Amino acid sequence: MTDDRSVRDGGTLTVALNSDPDKLDPTLAQTLVGRTVFAGMCEKLYDIDEDGAFVPQLAASLPTTSADGRTVTVKVRPGLKFSDGTRLDAEAVVTSLLRHRDLPGSARSTELAPVTEAEASGPLTVRLTLDHPYVPLTGVLADRAGMVMSPTALKKYGKNFTNHPSCVGPFRFVERTGGDRIVLEKDPNYYDAGQVHLDGVLYKPIPDGNVRLANLRSGDLQVGDQMAPVDVQSALTEPKLQLFNSPSLGYQGIGLNVGNVKGLGQKPGKIDTPVARDVRVREAFELAIDRDLLNKVVFQGMYEPACGPVSPQSAIAPGVAPEKCPKRDVGRAKELLKEAGVKTPVKIELKTSTTPEQGRVGQVLQAMVKEAGFDLSLRPTEYATMLAETDAGDYDVFTSGWSGRLDPDGNVSNFLKTAGAMNAYGLGDPEIDRLIAEGRSVADPARRTEIYDELTRRVQDAHALIYLYRQKNYVVAGKDIAGIHVYGDGLVRVKNAGYTR
Repeated sequence: MTDDRSVRDGGTLTVALNSDPDKLDPTLAQTLVGRTVFAGMCEKLYDIDEDGAFVPQLAASLPTTSADGRTVTVKVRPGLKFSDGTRLDAEAVVTSLLRHRDLPGSARSTELAPVTEAEASGPLTVRLTLDHPYVPLTGVLADRAGMVMSPTALKKYGKNFTNHPSCVGPFRFVERTGGDRIVLEKDPNYYDAGQVHLDGVLYKPIPDGNVRLANLRSGDLQVGDQMAPVDVQSALTEPKLQLFNSPSLGYQGIGLNVGNVKGLGQKPGKIDTPVARDVRVREAFELAIDRDLLNKVVFQGMYEPACGPVSPQSAIAPGVAPEKCPKRDVGRAKELLKEAGVKTPVKIELKTSTTPEQGRVGQVLQAMVKEAGFDLSLRPTEYATMLAETDAGDYDVFTSGWSGRLDPDGNVSNFLKTAGAMNAYGLGDPEIDRLIAEGRSVADPARRTEIYDELTRRVQDAHALIYLYRQKNYVVAGKDIAGIHVYGDGLVRVKNAGYTR
């Protein structure tokens, strides 16, 4: 959804986020709130438009691929500068791509693993050599793996780049106060600076939706990101507020630790818990959950139940329709626990973020699974801390979500591939790995749909990542703000934003 009313120049826009972003380093970052900040300061080789189509951003055109699918050529736009004044050329793109692929701890490594070689074949031409045809590549380069960082800043700051990020974007980084604010200012080096109206953008993490809404009403905030349905309902009655919304390509659910003993990127190991030892315990846990009721109780029916990684909104390989998700069966859940021979109630700890909405999700799940024979305790944890702990394998179950990608592989490979860069569950299944590889290599949409249908069934049978619902992207803004763009990826784009008076 977009709002393209005319705006005046000047002013600072304050955007409330529902949590504090993790690292402001495109190679290492994992959070949606971080992607929203990146949307203001770190452009990518490609982006998506309002219709969900890929469009060039830092690239001059869409990539070209050789007949055998193993050589991809990317042309870079001329005359671009990073926020530190360094010129963007093909060598800078190569430097960033190889860092994304190779830096220890990179969350992009799985996405770029098929790239065996990246080289500048001309001042503004990048040639990528792949070990196999890789259909999702354009989608990968339309996200954080396609963000290009200043090689000068990378050399100067190394892993501390997160505190001194320098990219190409409408705004440039000024400062960050952890837990309080991230400050950006208009970048005079930006190639399209004439279309940037604001002097700056201030991002503030405010986990409580009620507080975000109160600040929107008072005018202390101009934009509230990821607003909860209950807050959206209230905002609809406010004459000074407007609502942006779009369907989500992502999912929300719970991740169960079935083999994460050494952290991300490591081969699965054995964990001596009922959840990890026996898939029947995990299946019982899922069968105790009523997705429809969860949506109604926590989200006023404004979200949709989900049971797979691919959204029905995806035009490439549409996912499972909500009405086809498994229904609650407490009787069968009890039988499975009996068959597994576990002592009941089965004690499990669920880590959730500290937002009131996630607290309500935890409480509803707690009540549901109790009826089947589970004793679910809740541990609210600050979001960045929860990410660090779950990445390290320090958890039983946690609330796990993803903002979604246009290509299904972007919702699958990082999380479900053995030793995937964001596989916090310790899931390792050779058949899932095979399906991921095939889905990446096949261009035919019908065949890809079949592959992801089969992969979804396989993941459902593992019960290591239990998909529960799909959010809608709700953004509330003051009526005097225009030029905001909100698409299916859930990001608030502020390049053209400004005040109407």
